[in-house]
Amino acid sequence: MRKSVAVCVLMISLLLTACGGKGSAGPMDRALAVRGTYLSANGCTARMRVTADYGQRVYTYVVDARAAGGETVLTVQEPTEIAGVTARLRDGESFLEYDGAVLETGPLAEDGLTPMSAVAALLQAARSGFIDSCGTEGETLYILCRDPADPPGDGRQIALWFGADNGLLRGEVAVDGRQVIHCEFERFTLN
Repeated sequence: MRKSVAVCVLMISLLLTACGGKGSAGPMDRALAVRGTYLSANGCTARMRVTADYGQRVYTYVVDARAAGGETVLTVQEPTEIAGVTARLRDGESFLEYDGAVLETGPLAEDGLTPMSAVAALLQAARSGFIDSCGTEGETLYILCRDPADPPGDGRQIALWFGADNGLLRGEVAVDGRQVIHCEFERFTLN
């Protein structure tokens, strides 16, 4: 009997250590640290490849983004036919600026998500989204955020991948189980 109790205690100790026990930070600890970093940041600058899936059509853009002071400014770099189109988002309003060119920015979902609002949605999830799950693979941290009132797979879910420096590497937005936005960051810097 003593031998089985000792084995049981040893196994529990090993499990606690493997799950981020004393002396090591687990994925949730790192996720909360990343959240604190994003909450204290004054904004960010980034270059990203955004793919927007409307179901019948898919668009890909390369966009430079700058977010600070409640305003997000996005400037299209590719495709070259619309390079220079600039979108400004502030207080729920959005404005396109260019020489008469039109950028497809219609809603991807009923909740108003557009390719223009994707970076703001990713940053908002990093700052305050409900963390459904998280994990690490090497130095990469993965966080899945969703509305806790929705069953898993329903509503909006945002998946984020962070590098060792806590910069965003990738972000995906799914609505009702269908991925509508995929962002790959070529560079990302918090201010």
